[in-house]
Amino acid sequence: MEITVINPVLFYSFVFIFGLIFGSFLNVCIYRLPREESIAFPPSHCTNCSSPIKSYQNIPVISYLLLGGKCSSCGESISPIYPAVELLTAVLVTLLFYKYGVTIETFVYVLLTLSLIVITFIDLEHFIIPNVITFPGIAIGLIYNLLITDWGLFLKVFPRIDLGNIFYIVPEIPALNSVFGIIIGGGSLFLIAYIYKLIRKVEGMGMGDVKLLAMLGAFLGVKGVFFTILISSLVGSVVGIAIILLQKGNMKLALPYGPFISIAAVIFIFTGPLVIPAL
Repeated sequence: MEITVINPVLFYSFVFIFGLIFGSFLNVCIYRLPREESIAFPPSHCTNCSSPIKSYQNIPVISYLLLGGKCSSCGESISPIYPAVELLTAVLVTLLFYKYGVTIETFVYVLLTLSLIVITFIDLEHFIIPNVITFPGIAIGLIYNLLITDWGLFLKVFPRIDLGNIFYIVPEIPALNSVFGIIIGGGSLFLIAYIYKLIRKVEGMGMGDVKLLAMLGAFLGVKGVFFTILISSLVGSVVGIAIILLQKGNMKLALPYGPFISIAAVIFIFTGPLVIPAL
């Protein structure tokens, strides 16, 4: 059910501001989760001198600009990634509400997108994808699709499912779509990683990527998984080739795959259902 917005300008301004606030919280998660620190305690502080950050110094984006990108206590530079995450979060959240309106679907997509932002920046720096995000994500995506399933339709359609029509019927039943999305998403990437290790005798892809794609399968289903694998592979290949050329043929540079998966998933959220409606 969609709620009608009375004053769009005021509403989207409100959403954007809250997006900035959520982005500030995501920065805390991005810094603390890979270090296995609490995201609640202690309060925000400088990562260099540990001085507490006062409330008026913790206003998203604005405080960074007023402080000149430096800690007011020790003068240490603050990474521009912090305001970038805040702005990115605000823009994506606002666009999601613009596209889907005030609906349950929007809030689900917002939750997924926030998770992908955290995963992207953690993977870029640490080459890990925290289980504390992917495991609950798989459960939430599955539960959501179970709740929105028309079980009466499911009982009518289920006996008619066979190998000939499975990929046509499954996307129409949210519960099945989520289950198959998890299996195909996690299973396909696990198989690719296993074959790569078998042939090259080295790890080519972490299990974090496998669990991430399983999480996306839980939320986005079979179409989302296929779209994400295709687009992330294309984007990853282009970026990888470009870096190799810039590095003058250096083939040893390792790139985290999680950010490419996340980018592809966000593209699907906004455009995928229109691009591949007949899959």
